[in-house]
Amino acid sequence: MVERWTRERRLERTRSLLLDAAERVFSEKGFTAATLDDIAFAAGYTKGAIYKHFTTKEELFLAVSDRYWRRYFDNFAEVMASAASVGAHELDEIAQRWRELSIDRGAEHAALGLEFTLYLQRNPEARERVAAKRSEVVDQLADFIVDSMAKLGATLLISPEMFARALIATSDSVVLSSQLDDIDLYRPMVEMYTAVIKLPG
Repeated sequence: MVERWTRERRLERTRSLLLDAAERVFSEKGFTAATLDDIAFAAGYTKGAIYKHFTTKEELFLAVSDRYWRRYFDNFAEVMASAASVGAHELDEIAQRWRELSIDRGAEHAALGLEFTLYLQRNPEARERVAAKRSEVVDQLADFIVDSMAKLGATLLISPEMFARALIATSDSVVLSSQLDDIDLYRPMVEMYTAVIKLPG
């Protein structure tokens, strides 16, 4: 029997394909040069399909970034879920997964994050336009972190919002500096992140 797709499932599928295409196009062209027409074409949709999900290019970019951070934190939580304690082995594994995640457009995404930050710094109107959306992304990541910590039975020693903001503020720089300077910052940063997580027992 063929499974029927609900309207919600079709919309989610379209959104996912648009995010995939946006991630590719932003990586290839940069935030400023990439257009919604480029992204729609790459996804096989019209620009109208983008506007059904995202009101601006900035909002689409933030959704791509949010998905990237969630992928990173998913890997982080997965390793911690199978660990009774966080020792050298677990820190090494989390760092390795972050390294592997960064191989697939990690440096491009990190550079894009800095390009987008510079774009907002230079364009106060755009910064004001997406301020609420940026806060929403932080809140969503914080909620995701809270859920992950609950599954682990762990406690955060700082607020989930501050942890989310620290992740967002530092992750791009870690990836770029590791690649550009040929120095591995993943492991030390993972150690810093885990210092604010208390596991049960």
